[in-house]
Amino acid sequence: MAIKIGCFALINPFQTLDKQVKQIKEWGFNYADITDNADGACLGSHFGFNAVASLDANAFDLKRLFESNGITITSVCAHATLLDPSAPWRYGTSQIVKAIRMAASIGVKHVITTEGDTHTEFGKSLTTDEGIFLMREKLHEPLRMAQDYGVKILLEPHGHLTDSVSTMEKIIDACNSDALGINLDTGNMWLGGGDPVEMIHKLGSKIEHVHWKDLPEEYMEERGKIFGCGMALIPLGKGVVGIENIYEELVKAGFDGYSTLEVAGEEAVLESYNYLKALGAE
Repeated sequence: MAIKIGCFALINPFQTLDKQVKQIKEWGFNYADITDNADGACLGSHFGFNAVASLDANAFDLKRLFESNGITITSVCAHATLLDPSAPWRYGTSQIVKAIRMAASIGVKHVITTEGDTHTEFGKSLTTDEGIFLMREKLHEPLRMAQDYGVKILLEPHGHLTDSVSTMEKIIDACNSDALGINLDTGNMWLGGGDPVEMIHKLGSKIEHVHWKDLPEEYMEERGKIFGCGMALIPLGKGVVGIENIYEELVKAGFDGYSTLEVAGEEAVLESYNYLKALGAE
């Protein structure tokens, strides 16, 4: 089986989720994720200028929305701020729990999260060991629930801890849960100073989803200083991340699961889609 290519459901600014999904299908995709989401109601979604899905909504309405456009939901994104103090206004444990319930209710196997950039002095002052412990604590109940619900939480490289292969391995060991895996984000991993190929070699059995991004040469100076970027602005294969080599190593490792393009702009998205299909993806 081939690696399957989906599309990030935030392809156009100020556009509602139904229009995002329709556009993704018109571009020829069969897969996408539930990308932007939050608790409760969202004014922007109600008045038609963003694609935020409510974690408190009837998940089957979301399933029907995607299926009516011929799109399979491959993951629910639940990117959190796991190193900053818990607070009602920060996306964290309670939102991940809601994402797990949503995913499980509609048969989606993966919820993707990460520690994210720190925004507080508290988070920035943590030692590596303290950060690992805090992530373990905040993921403890979500992992128990994911195990019971038949869902996997996938940690994405998107912070100074998860962008390191050795530290990612320590986090996975500390959490000690069969419900924890990895979503390999090619651009984030490289930008944070890590090596995506090293992660495949050392933790390939844990990789169950991939986010595809390539980055231009000017990012070389920022490597190891910036941890995570939302979208790539260039097509895959045009940058310095080494996408073809990463793809080949994933295939060698036996990966044939879902993946998502995190690329901005119609031309760049379609060129990236064709690039991966030329390598053997579908």
